Amino acid sequence: MRVLVVEDEERLAAHITDGLRDQGMAVDVSYNGDDALDKIQMHGSYDVVVLDRDLPGRTGDEICRELAGSANAPMILMLTALAGTEDRVTGLTLGADDYLGKPFSFAELVLRIRALGRRGRSHAATVTRGELTMDTVRRTVSRSGRPIILTAKEFAVLEVLLAEDGAVVSQEQLLDRVWDEHADPFTNTVRVTVNRLRRKLGEPPIIETLIGSGYQITD
Repeated sequence: MRVLVVEDEERLAAHITDGLRDQGMAVDVSYNGDDALDKIQMHGSYDVVVLDRDLPGRTGDEICRELAGSANAPMILMLTALAGTEDRVTGLTLGADDYLGKPFSFAELVLRIRALGRRGRSHAATVTRGELTMDTVRRTVSRSGRPIILTAKEFAVLEVLLAEDGAVVSQEQLLDRVWDEHADPFTNTVRVTVNRLRRKLGEPPIIETLIGSGYQITD
């Protein structure tokens, strides 16, 4: 899942960004509204935007209104100190998909982002392909009933591959969806992560490498 955090308080932005990355998400950050819109238009692949309402440049309300009226818009979670009932109603009326007041529980923030990601991409809570089962809510994976322990990045890669339902996913697509804007396009981290994931999933292999094209889940 790829997330954009738009927050002008840099310490809070760093706390959120680091925590979400630890959860296996690809996270970019913007400190003002103008930069946020530039990144959304440039990348076009964010699943969720965590958006503060009070921003320099374009306000969070302006960004929300603009995104809500565009095609293929990301899901929007407003994260703001304006947490009263009237503020919440205003934010949701502007087009936000969810609204969380500050101060907040980080665990709740993660749950809400994951829920929005599933809504935005119409992901089922449980995905099964052959012997493999993934529960995207409980964050568990099993094969033929045997639990498989994955790192956050391994889980995220497998989630993307399963969502494509057998279609080939390129290394560039995995970098875009699982890592972030600072990922080196020439790094071997995708190959290393996929190879480690393939070993953990066991025999016979269910992730196929197509030289020069990418990876796909097979039956």
